Amino acid sequence: MTGMSGYLRTLFLHPPSFEGFDGGAGSRYQARREVRSFWYPTWLAQPAALVPGSRLIDAPPADLSLGDVVPLARDYDLAVLHTSAPSFAHDVKVAEALREANPKIRVGFVGAHVAVARETALEASPAIEFVTGNEFDFTIQEIAQGRPIDRVTGVSYRTNGHVHRTPERAPLEDMDRLPYVVDVYKRDLDVERYFIGYLLHPYLSLYTGRGCRSKCTFCLWPQTVGGQRYRTRSVDNVVAEIERATRLFPQVKEYFFDDDTFTDDLPRAEAIARGLGRLGVTWSCNAKADVPYATLKILKDNGLRLLLVGYESGSQAILNNVKKGIRLDRAREFTRHAKALGITIHGTFVMGLPGETRETIEATIKFALEIDPHTIQVSLAAPYPGTALYREAQARGWLETESLVDAGGVQTSVLGYPHLGRTEIFASLEQFYRRFYFRPRKIFAIGAEMLRDRAVLRRRLGEGADFLRFLARRRRERH
Repeated sequence: MTGMSGYLRTLFLHPPSFEGFDGGAGSRYQARREVRSFWYPTWLAQPAALVPGSRLIDAPPADLSLGDVVPLARDYDLAVLHTSAPSFAHDVKVAEALREANPKIRVGFVGAHVAVARETALEASPAIEFVTGNEFDFTIQEIAQGRPIDRVTGVSYRTNGHVHRTPERAPLEDMDRLPYVVDVYKRDLDVERYFIGYLLHPYLSLYTGRGCRSKCTFCLWPQTVGGQRYRTRSVDNVVAEIERATRLFPQVKEYFFDDDTFTDDLPRAEAIARGLGRLGVTWSCNAKADVPYATLKILKDNGLRLLLVGYESGSQAILNNVKKGIRLDRAREFTRHAKALGITIHGTFVMGLPGETRETIEATIKFALEIDPHTIQVSLAAPYPGTALYREAQARGWLETESLVDAGGVQTSVLGYPHLGRTEIFASLEQFYRRFYFRPRKIFAIGAEMLRDRAVLRRRLGEGADFLRFLARRRRERH
């Protein structure tokens, strides 16, 4: 059965999962956070924009349960679920419930987790008819058009109990072929429900390109769905989508470009910045800690407010081990320049990467205190299937458990080394947060920010309560 458009009636679903779980349709680290936060499901919104009459449901931020979602199955011919390594077992149950409610609905899984283990994913349940490979936008469009699945590239599927695989789909080179996602956001999402602690609220995020030139061994997207080239939309295309977003969402206070490394192409970043400067919007992006002062100044002069920077470690040896491609002295210089220009930095760090010792943990904490970004996020090394880190961990016997999150969806420590057990790595995360945030200087800075803006005050008080509960839960789990 098809809808008015000639397409299958298609439901794009980021499934309900653990309470507060940010599960993968936009999130890089798929887990419950120290502070409740949600990224936009951009990876689902993109194909949804290609399928007329479709609907996108992002269950976690909408607080939708399985009971809320399952009855919808009767209204659709095709359900496309975005899954992740931590949520996969849970998502399989959702697929089975959809099929039980409507035995005729076709169910497919997309996302990095199934892209790297397609046959294994299909074997998990007969409810899953197909899974897709890397970039799945046009793959899904063709399936929704009713094209026979064996004539669609980039898909593995089941017929009569047998698994088949079609040829790979070539990476998309003309990125301007992708439609805007902001129209789908407007149609199906409530922007007020998307929170990220370090971004102004409400914020809106999207991609201006896919892939990343860096070779970081732990990073999920470039090694699975994006590729290790930076394929980009044209400057005019990006600026036009932001201009459209300003009309659709006059309440949005900040635009975030979620490209793996927006600063991979400096002339393009500068050109986009100038276009955004003409629009008068506030924006932020992911950046590598090596952007030169001249570029930083152009970005800042044209509305850049914040850079999200993956410092990862204060140990040069660890940065080399994971092929980060950055020098600590360069990172220090970059941070000084950004601060001098008044650019806010949210720094991210990872505990437990290969080469981690008690000494490198201390060095990383001291490095963070020295460069002093405005806010930080500390994650535990997560060896996602499909990454070089996962293969290295398997080969060397470092994987002490395959479960990346606990029963509540909170990230667990899964890597252990002969000289440094995973419980000690797990404990380092709380120590890091306490030493960074519970300093008079940092408390004063965040307090001053709260006093300047009542909306920020309300948010920070709520986030502070979340953060203290997070630390308390960590302590309970350790003992």
